[in-house]
Amino acid sequence: MKNRILTLMFFSLLSVIVVSGQNSNKNNPIGTWKFDAPYAPEGYSSGKIVVGLNNQKPTTTMSFTGSDSILVGENVKTVNDSVLFTVYLEGQDIKVLLKVENDTNMSGKAVYSEGEVPLTLSKILSSEAAVKK
Repeated sequence: MKNRILTLMFFSLLSVIVVSGQNSNKNNPIGTWKFDAPYAPEGYSSGKIVVGLNNQKPTTTMSFTGSDSILVGENVKTVNDSVLFTVYLEGQDIKVLLKVENDTNMSGKAVYSEGEVPLTLSKILSSEAAVKK
């Protein structure tokens, strides 16, 4: 009887661990994010970053307010609650490092030859996107 109770408790504990492990990544970076970079050079202080998946690999694109150009992220990596990628802009690689804070906010920085620029991002929810079209 003791063995059955211990076995039942073991499998119950194992189930809890497995379920909690599946829910540990609830801060999902996939979606469209509006970013602000108030200390960036003129023309690069706001825009959108889109984080997606293609064939189970993370992808990113970046665009700036007032521009039709879309920069495709290279070397895109997602590690825990972070998104890392590089874009090529004005003759240099810009490394973008983002950290998911919660379901609707990220923060991070863009690192380039002249220093770092802090970024704040807020997720554009599907209802907001429909209104802005």
